[in-house]
Amino acid sequence: MTLEQLPELVAEEPAVMSVLGQRSAMLAVPDNARALVVAGLAEATERRPVVLAVASTTEAERVARDIEVFLRPENVELLPAWETLPFERVSPGVETMGRRMRTFWRLSDPERLPMVIVAPVRALIQRLGPGLDSVQPMHVKPGDTIDPAALVADLVGQGYRREYQVEHRGEVAVRGSIVDVFPSTADSPYRIDLWGDEVDRLTEFTVNDQRSTVDVDSVTIFGARELILTEEVRERARSLIASAPWGREHWERLSEGALFDGMESWTPWLATDERRAAGSDCGGSGPGAHPGSNLGCRGQHR
Repeated sequence: MTLEQLPELVAEEPAVMSVLGQRSAMLAVPDNARALVVAGLAEATERRPVVLAVASTTEAERVARDIEVFLRPENVELLPAWETLPFERVSPGVETMGRRMRTFWRLSDPERLPMVIVAPVRALIQRLGPGLDSVQPMHVKPGDTIDPAALVADLVGQGYRREYQVEHRGEVAVRGSIVDVFPSTADSPYRIDLWGDEVDRLTEFTVNDQRSTVDVDSVTIFGARELILTEEVRERARSLIASAPWGREHWERLSEGALFDGMESWTPWLATDERRAAGSDCGGSGPGAHPGSNLGCRGQHR
């Protein structure tokens, strides 16, 4: 028997079956068995996703890794909270914002729904930026036809920094017909080798010596900024120049589409509705899930 078969056995337990479909139910589970029981619940129910709320991001990362052992990594998503304090003029980490965008992108289509989402409570109650539920990543694979100038412009528009060479997440560099990019959700950077406008080769490369290592079939690139400066958001920023003159400098920069450190802290003024990862329109499920969580609702993150 493999570890991936254990959740099926847990799913048959009467105690686990008794909490399925209940709006309010309690199941006492030892801490070291929590990952296995959550995996069993995910196997036992057809509802997607099961949402597990925990106290902190550190705990969420640990539990998510444990659940991946039973359900495989592609079936588990971690929704991290910003590391920054409210109204602190510092942007969250690039990886944090990228993983959050990936989670909401997966929630926008039933075909991409993960089985389990693990999230600290802060992530579930945090206000979301406008347009976050309509995020679309870039997909690149060998044989694609790409305008390299447009590709780099799109990446810069999504918060990537153009550098001489790529060393950190959220950076992009151009050298002749080669575009290097370190996606916000990736563990290593990628090299896009172009022949004219065609992707001739796609490889991973190492930061230390900048050498290509292995060829890959495709890469998915999520943005490096969670606040997406759509025309609607920029127009909202323009209107704030007159109504909230105390922030004129920032409103002007945002209305012009400028990206700067700490821009995400202005999200509460730029969002025209109350949008959070957990709301009250439809329910998620799972031990510790927010009672009104609607992470499993397509197109709704209110």
